[in-house]
Amino acid sequence: MDMATLLSACVQHSASDLHIRVHRKACLRVSGRIKSLETAVVSPEHSESLMREILPERLVPELDETGSADFGYGFEGGVRFRVNVFKEKSGFGIVCRRIPQKIMSFEEIGLPAHVKDLLTRPRGLILVTGPTGSGKTTTLATMIDEINRNEDKHIVTIEDPIEYYHEQKRSIISQREVGVHTSSFSEAMRRSLRQDPDVILLGEMRDFETISTAITAAETGHLVFGTLHTTGSARTVDRIIDSFPKDQQEQIRTQLALSIVAVISQLLVPRKGGGVIAVFEVMMNTSAIENHIRKGETYKITSDIQTGKKRGMILLDDHLLQLSREGLIERDTALEYAQDRVEMRTRIA
Repeated sequence: MDMATLLSACVQHSASDLHIRVHRKACLRVSGRIKSLETAVVSPEHSESLMREILPERLVPELDETGSADFGYGFEGGVRFRVNVFKEKSGFGIVCRRIPQKIMSFEEIGLPAHVKDLLTRPRGLILVTGPTGSGKTTTLATMIDEINRNEDKHIVTIEDPIEYYHEQKRSIISQREVGVHTSSFSEAMRRSLRQDPDVILLGEMRDFETISTAITAAETGHLVFGTLHTTGSARTVDRIIDSFPKDQQEQIRTQLALSIVAVISQLLVPRKGGGVIAVFEVMMNTSAIENHIRKGETYKITSDIQTGKKRGMILLDDHLLQLSREGLIERDTALEYAQDRVEMRTRIA
């Protein structure tokens, strides 16, 4: 049982992830559920051997120092994986997430059509948020591809690792990987402003320095895409502001109110009959929402999204309810993933 065999099994079973842990069989995540493969139980020595097969030599010091490492891994047939290896109590753990080879269209991922209109903006901040494994990278790749195919722009992506490879189409596209082409997100973000970009994609907004530079770039004539591990528009705005020191929060609140274009939150939930389906919340900035952000009244954003359906806005729970009524997800799935389960139970009855 080597990594090639295990990664082949991941491809053959159409799994999204391969998990390797000591003292149990290798596992796949298929349609959102963990399933064991018929393999031998992994020993500590075997886990290290498997890890060494794929870990780039340049990341050995990082693994030794920090206890984990992230990287992209190319497999046969052009299949790519995003890999995380980490030390745990019994040995090494490995998680390999399969990166789809084809960049999906708006229609294929179910992204609301109104979002396309945002991609022609000359400047501003568009955030795609959600928990790990919710499809944020896929959504961002679709957006970048839409710009790449239709606009004459210079697009700079800063990722860790690079997941989707974009071909040069109408746009010029420069893809940079943290740890390979640049030392950090914040460093790459600062340098990108000297590279004549029109569009900047930040794979992750990890610290207030990176976030601050992104907001400044959005204010000064760039369209900036970023991700956060939050669910819901109000929580996303609060998370950004709370990442700054108290004495800077008032200024950032004002800057964010002016620069933010939209927040797209998403989840992947089990589809009826198998597979997964994306659920979205879309907030588009309006004068009312801008005012709520500036005043620190983010709790009012939800009601503005509810009344903004004609603009293309939708709440996560409303989309869950819609998918349930269309028969695409089970009623229990809508209840399980709802932000307000009490209200959802009333509405879905």
